[in-house]
Amino acid sequence: MANIKSAKKRVLVDRRNEEKNKAVRSASKTAVKKLYAAVESGDKAAAEAELKNASKTLEMAASKGVYHKNNVANKTSKMAKAVNKMA
Repeated sequence: MANIKSAKKRVLVDRRNEEKNKAVRSASKTAVKKLYAAVESGDKAAAEAELKNASKTLEMAASKGVYHKNNVANKTSKMAKAVNKMA
C-alpha cells in the first residue's frame, strides 16, 4: 500500500471506479447476448426491441468512458446488421 495520503486515496478511488465499470461492462455484455439470442430464435420484433436496449446500454457505457465511442459504433453497426439480415 502507498505511504502518501493522496496515493492511498487514488487506490481507493480506483477500486471504486473499477467496480462501477465492471457493473456497466457486465450489463452491456448481457444486453448484447440477449440481442443475439433473439436473432438466433428468429423473432424479429424481439430482436428489434433488444437492439434498441443494447445500443442504449452501450451508448451509456461510452458516455461514462467504459468503452471508446468508435468501439460502440462498431458493435452497434454489427448488431443492426444482424437484425436487418433477418427475414
